[in-house]
Amino acid sequence: MTRPISMTWRCGAFSGRVAPQTLAFTVLTLAILMAVSGLALYFGNYPLTAPEISTILFQQADETPDIVIWYHRLPRLLVGIGAGAAFGVSGALIQDMLRNPLASPDIVGFSSGAATGALFTVMLTGSSFWVLPGAMAGGVLSAALVVALAWNKGLSSARLVLTGLALSLFLMALVDIMMARLDILTAADIMKWLVGAFPSPEWSDVVLIFGALIIVGPFALWQGFALKSLALGDDVATGLGLNVSTTRLKILFLSVGLTACAVSVAGPLPFVAFAANPIARRLSAASGAGNGSPLLGAAAVGACLTVIADLVCRSLPFGADLPTGVFTAMIGAPLLVWQLTLEMRKGVI
Repeated sequence: MTRPISMTWRCGAFSGRVAPQTLAFTVLTLAILMAVSGLALYFGNYPLTAPEISTILFQQADETPDIVIWYHRLPRLLVGIGAGAAFGVSGALIQDMLRNPLASPDIVGFSSGAATGALFTVMLTGSSFWVLPGAMAGGVLSAALVVALAWNKGLSSARLVLTGLALSLFLMALVDIMMARLDILTAADIMKWLVGAFPSPEWSDVVLIFGALIIVGPFALWQGFALKSLALGDDVATGLGLNVSTTRLKILFLSVGLTACAVSVAGPLPFVAFAANPIARRLSAASGAGNGSPLLGAAAVGACLTVIADLVCRSLPFGADLPTGVFTAMIGAPLLVWQLTLEMRKGVI
């Protein structure tokens, strides 16, 4: 296979390489995201035309349409974009670090741990203020437990995936036990969130998720060299001057942080973190060993998947407003089966 031609960009002391195909893919994905975002603002129970939406966004508008856009549709859209991007980057970090497309946060139990921690703190305190700290603590504890159980003279990606799956099943049982102690109405609302939903987000949720992306995003991009080195194997990465164990812990912490923030605002959306990176790799030039993953492309794909899923679920006939996670699971489950088939053919599992 011919290696794709890459271009070098420089900005002061910083420089990097990007393949034209990767750049074109990222731009195309962002264009699709903008188009879907426009549809998300357009469709809904309250009818609005494109000129009305433009007037609401950039000028003074009537009170009711203004409330519909600024307090309902726009925060929901931005939370979907931010959560999808966070899940996409988080999945790309873990999958590239372990060189295993099955090792995503939702597969290995990090998302389940964050969701369990958030639910536990809400039940314990009775306040939604502790959702993020609970999600962060749950994500970190689940990640530490998975790594500790999977460690055996090193960290095997296959062992980590199997351990994470077992932990996810345990956490699901734990959630069921906690849900059984709630009243029916509260349990129904929490169950919808656990499937993955953000029906009534607030602007504080938008600030939280985009603040996390702004803070953690540059650190994730900074790990680009480390990810490319790890993709070549531990020996090569060590020869290039990396402390492999320390680097993996840094990347793991970044992934857990993004996952916890996304779970706290949108619930543990299934398969977004798992699917975004493989799609981005297949459709861009980053398909060879050592090329790493296009983190920006994975973020854009994750945002597209989330916004499209939310748009489909709230646009279904008969007034059915299903949780967004229902549609992301419909997308991700066949991809998981296909990826498992590929790994079995390679003899990895």
